[in-house]
Amino acid sequence: MLTIPKIIRQPVVMRSRLMLEVASELVAADEWEEKQVFINFRPQGGTDWPVRFFASDAPNSVDAVARGEADFAICNPGGVLAMAVRGAGPYKDPIPLRAIMVLPQFDQFGFAVKESTGLKSLADLRDRKYPLRVSLRGQRDHSVHMIASQVLSVYGISFDDINKWDGQVRYDPEFPDGPNRIGAVERGEIDALFDEAMPMFANRALELGMRFLPVDEPELQKLEAMGIARVAITADEFPKLPETVWTVDFSGWPVFCLESTPDRLVEAFCAGLEARKERIPWYGQGPMRLDLMCKNTREGPLTIPLHPAAERFWRGMGYLS
Repeated sequence: MLTIPKIIRQPVVMRSRLMLEVASELVAADEWEEKQVFINFRPQGGTDWPVRFFASDAPNSVDAVARGEADFAICNPGGVLAMAVRGAGPYKDPIPLRAIMVLPQFDQFGFAVKESTGLKSLADLRDRKYPLRVSLRGQRDHSVHMIASQVLSVYGISFDDINKWDGQVRYDPEFPDGPNRIGAVERGEIDALFDEAMPMFANRALELGMRFLPVDEPELQKLEAMGIARVAITADEFPKLPETVWTVDFSGWPVFCLESTPDRLVEAFCAGLEARKERIPWYGQGPMRLDLMCKNTREGPLTIPLHPAAERFWRGMGYLS
């Protein structure tokens, strides 16, 4: 098992630790915009960088691991990895990915539209060729675009179709609760908001007279076959919701690698997590609970198998029975 020293004596370790500690502080600062981190490791004096960590949240992390540009990465939601392993959706061929663990965060994808549109489902949007004015997340590589596009695709439509129907698809660089997103709904500038992070905007959307369009059963089954799970939006979470709405899951931030990643690297990564778990908070819920994060849960769905070395490590720690 990897040993993490408590007393630092080697200058190279102190220098690397200094840079990592500064980076840790900067990415946590609200005013620091550069949040994604790529960490390269090599032996002192080496000529290449044989081990690389990529702290992305987008599907480009899958591409980076598949191309050998990163050894370990993060992606949200877990459904992206499930599609990649199946060779489904945007992935033409299966990619042999394996999980290390899953950071938990329960979420659903919301297709919110104004009641005044008269739309009752995504099938209505297709059949009526409704000229919807919809706001999407401005970060163009965010997983919301991939997931939303895959949902529309099983209905045989796309965002380009909405534009062709004299609708408007706009990309606003804000979270869904921003002034140019839910605020634009309130001002009458748009009549739909498609996004995840439901706790940020769902209650306000319902107060503004919006409804959440369900994904219909035949389309849910097609999406599940691709690796995108179904999930319910309920009044238990959002009391103004008149009825349960079935949509697609957007939960979990799996940390992953290739199936071929050497066991020693996976074991070292797991040992590093175990050693530093008390210092890594998760959404204000206290330190990481690795005993929960290596299992399949609602908040952290394990959508692909664990890497065998990770499974052995967590089992050795007593986290898996």
